[in-house]
Amino acid sequence: MADPSSYRPSPGQIPDSPGVYKFRDEHRRVIYVGKAKNLRQRVANYFQDLANLHPRTRSMVTTAASVEWTVVSTEVEALQLEYTWIKEFDPRFNVKYRDDKSYPYLAVTLNEEFPRVQVMRGAKKKGVRYFGPYGHAWAIRETVDLMLRVFPVRTCSAGVFKNAARTGRPCLLGYIDKCSAPCVGRVTPEEHRELAEDFCDFMAGRTGTYIRRLEKDMAQAAEEMEYERAARLRDDAGALKRAMEKSAVVLADATDADLIAVAEDELEAALQIFHVRGGRVRGQRGWVTDKVEAVDTAGLVEHALQQLYGEERGDAVPKEVLVPALPEDTEAVSQWLAERRGSQVSLRIPQRGDKKDLMATVQRNAQQALGLHKTKRASDLTTRSRALEEIAEALGLDTAPLRIECYDISHLQGDDVVASMVVFEDGLARKSEYRRFQIKGFEGQDDVRSMHEVIGRRFKRYLQEKERTGEWDQAPQETAPGPIAEVTGPAPTGPAPTGPAPTGPVAAPAFTPASPADEIEPREDDGRPKRFAYPPQLVVVDGGQPQVAAAQRALDELGIDDIAVCGLAKRLEEVWLPDDDDPVVLPRSSEGLYLLQRVRDEAHRFAITYQRAKRAKRIRTSPLDDVTGLGETRKQALIKHFGSVKKLRQATIEEICEVPGIGRRTAESVAAALASAAPAAPAVNTATGEIMEEDDGGTS
Repeated sequence: MADPSSYRPSPGQIPDSPGVYKFRDEHRRVIYVGKAKNLRQRVANYFQDLANLHPRTRSMVTTAASVEWTVVSTEVEALQLEYTWIKEFDPRFNVKYRDDKSYPYLAVTLNEEFPRVQVMRGAKKKGVRYFGPYGHAWAIRETVDLMLRVFPVRTCSAGVFKNAARTGRPCLLGYIDKCSAPCVGRVTPEEHRELAEDFCDFMAGRTGTYIRRLEKDMAQAAEEMEYERAARLRDDAGALKRAMEKSAVVLADATDADLIAVAEDELEAALQIFHVRGGRVRGQRGWVTDKVEAVDTAGLVEHALQQLYGEERGDAVPKEVLVPALPEDTEAVSQWLAERRGSQVSLRIPQRGDKKDLMATVQRNAQQALGLHKTKRASDLTTRSRALEEIAEALGLDTAPLRIECYDISHLQGDDVVASMVVFEDGLARKSEYRRFQIKGFEGQDDVRSMHEVIGRRFKRYLQEKERTGEWDQAPQETAPGPIAEVTGPAPTGPAPTGPAPTGPVAAPAFTPASPADEIEPREDDGRPKRFAYPPQLVVVDGGQPQVAAAQRALDELGIDDIAVCGLAKRLEEVWLPDDDDPVVLPRSSEGLYLLQRVRDEAHRFAITYQRAKRAKRIRTSPLDDVTGLGETRKQALIKHFGSVKKLRQATIEEICEVPGIGRRTAESVAAALASAAPAAPAVNTATGEIMEEDDGGTS
């Protein structure tokens, strides 16, 4: 590991001009390329105290052995040079998008004497017109098959073309009029090229002209009683319309634009691009990347723009590029795009209307792509085995942690405090083992105390199961007494044990039974795993040193010393161990870190989902719920009759009796319940700030 101070240039050496800089390692390999408006300020940032640097930046500067720079005239030149060097040197610490597949394009080889329509992949060639990319090659072939009725362009390979020219006989497509057969001289090279250019115009979005022309010719043929020709023209127009329907209209103003969306987490990012031409989605593609440098959404967008348009010219760069975040130097990037297109390019964030709605669709595609990528990566057995081995090595475990449990605390400003427990076995989520907890041992916000309570309750139940089966003869140690909170979880597939009460002043956590059968002691031979019956090899908590210490203290109080504990802190993805003052920093490319992060994120998702559900249920609580004998049907009848709980509260008993199905005794109970329940403060939707009135019939 190099000391950055050993190669730090003096401030006077670095110019304050725009430019591009390169970090090289001890073998003179370029490991990072960056650009700056002011080289002196930017490069100096890399040589501050290592503790203040982002972990990824810290890793880069300690790997490097030298830094050099090149001065340019403008920020636009810096952007272009940065792209060129990244492509040339392929630096390991730069974000590089990689296609998650080789997307096929519909290509027209206008650089040949007889242009050919075909499916192409890979690098683009000069003189070839491309349309797409498409998700599947068969989608291109279906579109081409429809359009060959109207534009009978050559689709055969060079070998087939030469063989037909030698024998004087066209291929099958020539006989069924889906090819103009230039190989045997049915059309001249000029006529065939005109067909190919018309094909390109139609694919580029200029569709109305050809359809109107076909319909006009069809009407004229019908007037002249050339019904066979009219029928063929009708079928041709229908084929073009079906080809158009394959790409739905998404923007009514015939916009030419590319929409870029980014989904990201701490380690990876997924990019989705929709290519809209003539108001229709003409292509879609996606990339994924490892975040090997400290980069935000704006930086990811800038890298994406460089990779998308670095080799493009003319119409391949659209008039409008819609992004989720603007690059740091928006003006320079816009100017760079304009130079590549040859005219002005609008680079902006959509704020309203159809474009914002379409951007939301692109964003959903990006989120799904990231999730799919993570699922594929996690499902790989070799990858999962390596991840578990890396965790065991980093934490000093004797064996790989085949069962990992992760805990997270969630609340809203101290209200509705809940916790989650998620389980991963062999590196895969085991959702049937997930559990949810309510924290009622104390009031207010205290994540550390909440974590201690949850870990204690979970493993107290584990010891009860061991004691019941005779595998544990030591009573749990006493812990601070407190109220018992319910534990809820996924609907069980069989009877759930309750177990005997533990020794000591703290009772066992009470489960919310799914059915009366849950309260019956399970049979010894039922073959089903008992709740909390299996211990993990590793407990992961969402948090840093305080949460880890609380979890370890809970295990110590119960006399459990064979379960490892660690915490994963969100800010720098550091792994904390009990009684260690310094965290364990796993390499950014570590599969073990990826697995720990995935476990932590799943626990957070499960906890916050439960917390939001509890909050929503609390907001919907009505004083009518406390009226004995008043079911849901009559409750809804009351609300429908009066319009809201507020108006029902103002009604007299006689007015309540007018509601069908409500007798005087029930009306008196309703009036008494509403009178005793003081009107609550209006509920507020925390997402929108909107005050939720009682008129919805559920709040009070």
